[in-house]
Amino acid sequence: MLQVQEIQCQYQSDIVVDKVSFHVNDGDICSLLGPSGCGKTTILRAIAGFQPLTHGKVILRDHCLSQPGKLVGPEQRNIGMVFQDYALFPHLSVKDNIRFGLRKQNEREQNSAVKRLLELVRLEGIAHRYPHELSGGQQQRVALARALAPSPDLLLLDEPFSNLDTELRKRLSLEVRDILKELRISAILVTHDQQEAFAFSDQIGLLHGGKLQQWDIPFNLYHEPSNRTVADFIGEGCFLPGVIGSEANTVTTEFGTLMGNRAYHWPPGTPVEILLRPDDIVLSDFGGITATVVEKVFSGSATLYTLSLPTGSRVEALLPSHRNYAINETVQINTEADHLIAFSREELLQGSA
Repeated sequence: MLQVQEIQCQYQSDIVVDKVSFHVNDGDICSLLGPSGCGKTTILRAIAGFQPLTHGKVILRDHCLSQPGKLVGPEQRNIGMVFQDYALFPHLSVKDNIRFGLRKQNEREQNSAVKRLLELVRLEGIAHRYPHELSGGQQQRVALARALAPSPDLLLLDEPFSNLDTELRKRLSLEVRDILKELRISAILVTHDQQEAFAFSDQIGLLHGGKLQQWDIPFNLYHEPSNRTVADFIGEGCFLPGVIGSEANTVTTEFGTLMGNRAYHWPPGTPVEILLRPDDIVLSDFGGITATVVEKVFSGSATLYTLSLPTGSRVEALLPSHRNYAINETVQINTEADHLIAFSREELLQGSA
């Protein structure tokens, strides 16, 4: 449905988006995820028609919307957009804000559409209120209804939940996802919050330094990071040194020889680092190795422990909070890593150079 083909955007001589490619299928809900300044909002603006390209193409339903020297106007793209600050017209009522994109329809059709959209976003009964009379969550719903009113092919959301408190943000993002799935409207969300991206998206693109590092389903981004940048950004975890074992799917570490779920392409004896997530580390009543608690972060149902191993290496473990260990206390641990991701140390050194 949407094809983004090797797009490049720059401000003056600075390249801020560098040869980024991905596609969005009908009904897919996707996210562009990454730290501030990585280029995700620029990509959204390029898709919307507010940012010209210096290379590549944006194609929607087989129609080229953008390429160097060509820029179809935002109003001609049939793409809806919800901004971070909602951008509601303060002098217009809720009803008139939603009707703004329906000016080509007659009054009866407009009223019918507004009624249907207010029901969809659960705001029946406030059609005559003004934006300043609404809560942040209500304003966000009105902005969504206004963007959905013209039945866009694609909806773009630029950090629309960032001004809301944590609980409302979680609830509203799931409600918006349900609405989009019900209407089968494709969407792209820009966010720096990976938990929000995981809960909201079918596909996620992780950006760093203007480059797309990986475009994948949330499960693969967490368990199958394509490079060290993705592994560092997504979730918690630590890297533990090891060497490739005599079998192609084994890595020898201070936990012993660990068996991966893949054959590694390096020869035996190659120095590597393996990614261990907090849920890969488990308590061991028998055997295992002794680790010392050096940090702990309580989060209610679980506690995230940072543990020092005998060699000085560190790992993280997410344990039920009723197992309360003190700083400097020792525990016996082992690994249960179903997805054993390894990076060669030579590649890591080249990546950091």
